[in-house]
Amino acid sequence: MRDDLRDLPLRERKKLRTRRALAETALRLFTERGYDATTLDDLCDAVEVSRRTFFRNYRSKEDVALAADSDLWSAYLDYVAAREMDGPLIEALRAALDVTLSAMDADWDRRFLTARQLSEAVPALQAHSLGYCQDTTRALVEVVSGRSETGVDEWEVRLAVEIFVAAWRTACLRWTAHGGHGGRDTLTKMVEETFAEIPAALTSTA
Repeated sequence: MRDDLRDLPLRERKKLRTRRALAETALRLFTERGYDATTLDDLCDAVEVSRRTFFRNYRSKEDVALAADSDLWSAYLDYVAAREMDGPLIEALRAALDVTLSAMDADWDRRFLTARQLSEAVPALQAHSLGYCQDTTRALVEVVSGRSETGVDEWEVRLAVEIFVAAWRTACLRWTAHGGHGGRDTLTKMVEETFAEIPAALTSTA
């Protein structure tokens, strides 16, 4: 999320700058040279860090390529865990997503679009993205279930979360197909439009 580096201790500022430099450089190299043609050593050399430093920040090439995704969902899970939620669950989850999207750093839109485009073009990133989506969905179910009132059915919570995730993914596909035109504002609008279409989708004729 947006942050003022001046408010962080020096050690944390350096760590965050290194993490950002790795993610930014990775996207540039993967786009210019190709994902498979860019080695981990190429990335480390470009940022002038050791492999050890890389692995302190990311677990793999796939992780650093999709850092914009993990930045969003880490912030989202933290936000949901910290806030009071009431009303229809899917709507509450969508509202939390609006807040999280608006709080991401100014360059997040571009990084996220590039990561989505790479993910659609590179099989290894497609697989990693799906795995990360499953992990995030599971984590969100756990967060919501832990905050729900006693008696709320776990499978109802899971179904609501799965619908929420499917609507988000659909909105992302629409946004990416339009080349990310309009940036975050358009993405947020597409998210709202997609969620509004859920009732009609659930009663669509086969």
